[in-house]
Amino acid sequence: MLSVVCIGETMAMLTPTHDIPLSEATELFYGVGGAESNVAMGLAAMGVETHWIGRVGRDGFGTRILNDLTAHQVGVGGVEVDPALPTGLYVKVPATTKSDVEESSVLYYRKGSAASAMSPQMLRNPAIGSLLESAGLVHLSGITAALSPSCRAMLHTIMSAPRNGQFISFDVNWREALWADEDKTVLATLANQADVVLVGADEALPAFGTNDEAALRALLPGPSVIVLKNADTSAIALMNDGGRVEVPALSVDVLEPVGAGDAFAAGYLSGRLFGLDQRSSLRRGHLSAACTLTVLGDRGPLPTSEVLAQILGCSEEEWAATRVSPGRIDSPVLIGTTP
Repeated sequence: MLSVVCIGETMAMLTPTHDIPLSEATELFYGVGGAESNVAMGLAAMGVETHWIGRVGRDGFGTRILNDLTAHQVGVGGVEVDPALPTGLYVKVPATTKSDVEESSVLYYRKGSAASAMSPQMLRNPAIGSLLESAGLVHLSGITAALSPSCRAMLHTIMSAPRNGQFISFDVNWREALWADEDKTVLATLANQADVVLVGADEALPAFGTNDEAALRALLPGPSVIVLKNADTSAIALMNDGGRVEVPALSVDVLEPVGAGDAFAAGYLSGRLFGLDQRSSLRRGHLSAACTLTVLGDRGPLPTSEVLAQILGCSEEEWAATRVSPGRIDSPVLIGTTP
């Protein structure tokens, strides 16, 4: 099994507890989160050797991030600790029944963070260079491109380097607030250099100006496959040879939507790493996302390998009849089981 390297920013995360609005909260739950490290932890949980590369501050937040990733079996030997710049922070503001807020939102405090100082120079770090050289897959995202010019330069350096059999995945991960004063056309340039691009249909419109399948493939002819995610409807693999595979999303009793996109990426990419075809890889992505949608955290555990194999191998009718709810999967191929 080839190793995977995920590169990006991981931040400390705070969120109010007990359905209390942020303005009235006296307690905040403290955790960590970041798109690329979420994918890293998801892949590690699936038995893939995974490393996260990034930068954190020499502070308690940075130490917590390194400890959490290590506890999830993600390698952190390629992480730089900045002696001056702080670890980034974000606040998750959930919708509550005690305020007028109807949808969850996120507040970012990441300007001038240690991660925003990532640059091509960082790639000359011997530990980082060694991890990148031996990786079979390097996973990147559009979030990093929005952090700073030096971060964008680092991504361009990685994308333009000889692959030598390695493949690169790029999750657009559109964040409106991060691109307010930035040139978003860089996203198309970066995506076109990747081998696999993951993008939601809702993200493709602001990021690329279109979510039409033919227009996306014309705009991005480079990737071998573009995975277009249609929220709770389906996911479509658009191959550069004209092939198209669409897999409907599973029925899910959603508890918390945060983290589902990263879980899908981990599930899909693990399928590719395990040599599965596009349909099975998309199904694996859907199932991983569904399991995350039914928990409060950013990652939900996949079912056992035996249950997973049964679900991935089921018929279209059985797949359509499968439902995932907190602590349970109901499918014609199973007799209800815990994920």
